[in-house]
Order: sequence, then structure tokens, then C-alpha cells
Amino acid sequence: MSMGWALLKDPKQIKILRYAVGLTIAIALAFAIAWPLSFLLPILSAVFLALPLPKPTLSQGLRNMRDTLFAFSVGYIFTLFILPYPLIFVPLLALALFFTYYHLNRGGSFWLVLMLLVCLLLMPMLAGVDEGLAIGVAFGLVISSWLTLAMLWLSHYVVPDPPGSATLPAGPVFQPGYSAPAAELALKSTIVALPIAIVFIANNWASQILVMLFAAIFTLSPDLAKGREAGVNSIKSTLIGGVIAFFIYWLLVAVPEYHFLVLLMFCVSLGFGVAIYSAAPIAKYMPSAMVAMIILVNSSLAEGADFSEKFVLRVLLISIATIYVVMALKALDACWPRNITMSSKNID
Repeated sequence: MSMGWALLKDPKQIKILRYAVGLTIAIALAFAIAWPLSFLLPILSAVFLALPLPKPTLSQGLRNMRDTLFAFSVGYIFTLFILPYPLIFVPLLALALFFTYYHLNRGGSFWLVLMLLVCLLLMPMLAGVDEGLAIGVAFGLVISSWLTLAMLWLSHYVVPDPPGSATLPAGPVFQPGYSAPAAELALKSTIVALPIAIVFIANNWASQILVMLFAAIFTLSPDLAKGREAGVNSIKSTLIGGVIAFFIYWLLVAVPEYHFLVLLMFCVSLGFGVAIYSAAPIAKYMPSAMVAMIILVNSSLAEGADFSEKFVLRVLLISIATIYVVMALKALDACWPRNITMSSKNID
């Protein structure tokens, strides 16, 4: 048992403390070493520590590490060998996006799908700026992802669950055969995500890459109501995270010390943990608000950065992604053949 925290018996208190401790360690490590895409370590840690899941097993962690490496390899192949040939790249990207969404709809690994989307969209975009930059950033993604898995294990070791706690529940059962409903949903997601991906990659709009990534994530479930809800929730979370990041930013400007940063982030993470595991209506926004806060604080501390500009830009980019997804799904629903939907339901 670790540091006397094993005396805690309340599961909620344990999760809150683990969230704060794990996230603080991730932030401290990312700011101390600052490797490429190091800010992804606290972001991914914040996402997964907020989930009510017990300690992952060794096999699950190794599988996620393997999936990350696989996603990097796919992105590497697309970027180096296929991107120079647009007539081949576009249909193959469409197929890759389709099978990525299809894998998720059949009950596949969300971690693998997330890594594939990031590598398939991020690496070709950055390759338009500099090929070496794309590879370096993707390698940083792999390192940050692997460190996130290690951080999850470390967090559970430092703040362990009480004896007799439940093991990690089984995820959705993967459907090995062909699934017509899953294929239909994947096709809708691909139709919505592919055009914006092509436009952004073709024009090298690397500075607006968040719009493309948010659009791809919002279409994981190609339902108009869910897409709109995901976008609106992201805007609300960004506003909450932005307000908190504003105060953190000025506190760090007043006291620009690494030790103060670590202490401040522990206090903030503890407060977020209490809110996340509360029954308050705002609880559902807090995990994404923490992610927004980390991104805003990280980007605002860069040399010559302007906090207000970063905050307004992020809200604007999420709003653009939401508007695009809602309009695209509305147009798609209006044009989608009803007999396909009905036949899919009959098969199901």
C-alpha cells in the first residue's frame, strides 16, 4: 500500500485523489522535459483518469501500446508513400477512415480508433509543412501515449483501490463478421469527415488542424442530435476551462516558478476531481473542461503567446467544427436512402 492513502475507504475519495495525483505527476513531467507533443501526456491522463475504471491489466496496457505503434505505422505509410500521389491518397484515406469508424461501430478498441484518427489526419497535414516535422510529432505522440499508459498504472499504484474492488469491466463485444448497421454508420461518418480532411490537407491548414480533428471526433457517432450535443458540450467545457485557465495563467505570470506550477496544478486537479465525481449537473462538462484548461495554459505560456487570442480561437474552432458537422449530417440525412436504413434495421 502507498503513502498512507490506502487507509481511504470511500471509493469516491480514492478516485478524486488518484485523479489529482496522477494528473499532477503527468503535468510535472510534461513541463519538466517538454518533448514534442508532451502536452498530450496530461491531456490523455486527464481523459482516462476521469473514467470510472479500475486499474488496467498488463495485457490491456500492452495491447494499447501495440495499437499506438500500429496507428503510427499506418500514418507513416500514408504520409511517406501515399500522400505524394493525390489520386491514390484520397480513395485510400476514405477507405482507412471507413474501416476505422467501422472497427469502432463493431465494438473495437476506442484507443486504437482515436490513435488512428490522429495519425491519419495529423501526419499528412504536418507533412505539407515539413516531412521531418510530421514524423517527429507522430513519434512524440507515441511516446506521450505510452507514458499515459504508464501514468495510469503509476496512479493506481500510488493511490490504490481498496481490496476486493471490481476488476476492469469487459468492453463492448467485438463483432467478427460483417455488420450492416455498423457499415452504414461508418459510411456516414466517412462521408462527413472526408471532405474537411481533404480540404485541410490539400491546403496545408496546419494552424486550424483542431477543426478537422474535432469534426472527425464529433462524427464518431453520425447522429445529428449526438453530433450537435457533442459540439455544444465542447463549447461549454471550453468556456469553463477557459475561465479557470485565465486565473491560472495570471497566477503563473505573477509567480513563474516550476514548483508553484506543480502545487497549483495539484490544487486545481483536486478541485476538478471533486466536481467530476459529484452529482452536480456541471460534472459532465468538467473532464473536457480540464482538457481545455491544459491546452490553453500550455499554449499561453509559450513565448509571445496571447491568452485571450488562444481562448477565442479555440472556442471559434470548436464552433466551426460543430456547425460543419451539424450541417453535413443534416444534408446527409436528407439525401440518405430510407430503404437502406430500413433494411439495416431488419437485418439487425
